[in-house]
Amino acid sequence: MAKLAGVSTSTVSRVLAHSRGVRADSKRKVEAAAAQLGYHHNAVARALRTRRSNTIGMLVPQISNPFFPALVEAIERRLQRENLELLLCGSQGDTEIEARRLNTLVERQVDGIIISPCDYRASEPAVRNALDRIRLIQVDRRVEGVVTDWVGVSDEAGFAQVVDHLVKLGRRKLVFVSSELTNYSAHTRLDAFTAALHKHGLSSALPPMLGSFEVEWGKAAAELLLPHLSDVDGIVCGNDAIALGMLRGLRAASVRVPGDVAVTGFDGISFAEISDPPLTTVHQRWETMADECVRVLLDPADHGPRNIAIMPILQVRESTVGS
Repeated sequence: MAKLAGVSTSTVSRVLAHSRGVRADSKRKVEAAAAQLGYHHNAVARALRTRRSNTIGMLVPQISNPFFPALVEAIERRLQRENLELLLCGSQGDTEIEARRLNTLVERQVDGIIISPCDYRASEPAVRNALDRIRLIQVDRRVEGVVTDWVGVSDEAGFAQVVDHLVKLGRRKLVFVSSELTNYSAHTRLDAFTAALHKHGLSSALPPMLGSFEVEWGKAAAELLLPHLSDVDGIVCGNDAIALGMLRGLRAASVRVPGDVAVTGFDGISFAEISDPPLTTVHQRWETMADECVRVLLDPADHGPRNIAIMPILQVRESTVGS
């Protein structure tokens, strides 16, 4: 191939490895020669030879949750700048599937794994087993009892911003609607909401309503809240999916938002801006999360476990302030 392209064998190697620093005309010559010779890159053989696959594995609990596609896309864009590929898996919220997917990623010889575990406790054995064999970082969610690098948003700061905003608007009868306490985000967000209330000398208007991080639960929670709306003037949702379901449920019952009750979300997904009314939410800054995930994952130095909590941004829209 080098002879046909009229370049050195080292130049051919650099082009085929997608290395930087190769002149554009040399790259075109090598690519043309490869096409003429019918060359196809064998990534598996290269990984066996070099012990590097130039691929990062990522495992998320629920691809249908709009938060995770946004995060995955941000991480993929960041990896592309490092000439790395992404191999994505979903656990479907099932710890047995999660364990199998983790094992598959390790066997595929990915160079590292980014995981958002689906269960706060039950995911621990699989995560620990993978960590013994490969570089692993947790993002957004984490498991109890396994110490790894972690990157995520500061839930405490996010819900402090939400509650501060609602209190400034005169909303003091707040209720929290979120997920059952089976994952890290559910735990920390409930704690963060409670702490934010206490800072203002408040307590929850009703006991927390806990279901799942899904639109359908938001709709169901709206129906459950209808008999109690005289005691509530603000609904703080654990994520945007719940909040979107809540808005639909309240609208179906002719409850005015924010006239009768204000509603907030958490994540900052694109649907929040086009909901009716547009949703006040906390944006998680996926690009920054992606930058930190890749930076930490690729850092060869042993700094010890790092906890990187990114400051979120409150996005105020009509679900709290009206039009």
